[in-house]
Amino acid sequence: MNAKEYVGQVIEDLVKNNPGEVEFHAAAYEVLNSLIPVVEKNPVYMEEGILERIVEPERVIMFRVPWIDDSGKVRVNKGYRVQFNSAIGPYKGGLRLHPSVNLSIIKFLGFEQIFKNSLTTLPIGGGKGGSNFDPKGKSDREIMRFCQSFMTELSKHIGPNVDVPAGDIGVGGREIGYMYGQYKKLKNAFENGVLTGKGLTYGGSLARKEATGYGLVYFVNEMLKDNNIDLKDKRVVISGSGNVAIYATEKATELGAKVVALSDSSGYIYDEEGIDLAIVKEIKEVKRGRIKEYLNYRPKAVYTEGCKGIWTIKCDIALPCATQNEIDADSAKILIENSVIAVGEGANMPSTLEAQKLFIENKILFAPAKAANAGGVATSALEMSQNSLRMSWTFEEVDGKLKDIMKNIYYNSKNAAEEYGNSGNLIVGANIAGFLKVANAMLEQGI
Repeated sequence: MNAKEYVGQVIEDLVKNNPGEVEFHAAAYEVLNSLIPVVEKNPVYMEEGILERIVEPERVIMFRVPWIDDSGKVRVNKGYRVQFNSAIGPYKGGLRLHPSVNLSIIKFLGFEQIFKNSLTTLPIGGGKGGSNFDPKGKSDREIMRFCQSFMTELSKHIGPNVDVPAGDIGVGGREIGYMYGQYKKLKNAFENGVLTGKGLTYGGSLARKEATGYGLVYFVNEMLKDNNIDLKDKRVVISGSGNVAIYATEKATELGAKVVALSDSSGYIYDEEGIDLAIVKEIKEVKRGRIKEYLNYRPKAVYTEGCKGIWTIKCDIALPCATQNEIDADSAKILIENSVIAVGEGANMPSTLEAQKLFIENKILFAPAKAANAGGVATSALEMSQNSLRMSWTFEEVDGKLKDIMKNIYYNSKNAAEEYGNSGNLIVGANIAGFLKVANAMLEQGI
């Protein structure tokens, strides 16, 4: 069996053994096909069944999460933690609270996390978790009760040297605080290295909140510079208005770009004069409101219901920072027709496989999620380091380390793509660079 046949067989078996998990299938298909030249060059990966092993989680934990709402009614949600791969370090990956959460999405995110975490060069394995709980419209007390119930079960499966969850969609500092409080109560120990994204008063890291957005822009800026393009004065469209989008906007603006659009799950705003980030922070971080409220402050801006249309806005750089599969083939074609120069993925797999293919075929500079949005998990690992040392680094120290990490991820991905015959394709390069470290660790540790 040659390398291509081997990869095809692994994918066929994966689809058969995991029916209906379309998000997980898509992620595995994209990664595994990019590894064909690696297997050709290193047949030991086939001989030792590395691909069969790497697509199978080491552990899948599913549990019920009962909680009581403010009216006294008992509610029940599903909880998940997929501990995918610990070859290079403890499982590491966020917790997502969103109605769309199911096993397929958690497995897709956990699988991607293996390679993203490996790319950071830090000693962290891959995992992901969450629940189909919807925090929107819930009171602080309801969210606290849910988080405490969720952690009551999750605490049995995590630890500073076992599995270190963090935040993701629907999980910010408030939720991490409630979860850590419950963990500490259950364990009767101050193991603050068990969660990252914590508050600064109990072991959180400076620059963690900004890290994914800043890291995305550092990566894209490095990619542009390497192609003799200046970020300054470029028009940027960013989807989303959570942490990633807000701090990508902040850093892009700081480097001289002009961000003209942001969105949330209801619709998007377009401000030709450039987004006023102070207003967005007030709406989203303080009031926890909707993006359309931006018009109350800037009536000349335009609000449009629905999210897909944001990619019809003419821009030089597109940064999808909202959710998976938000740029499909049609949106990609419009971006290309409008002469987009670069696309950088801030969310997890926000471009469909068809969209990615179009960007690569049309020579658009494309920064894939597992490389470009690794800044968050990289800084989470830096937070773990500070917790282990029982000390805190300055914002400038963390930000400097983050910038270096993102620069290294770019060049490692670029060099891996060139070495295996896909020069300029950072999707392939990131997959290969991330895979090699994990695969070699798995070989050395035996079956």
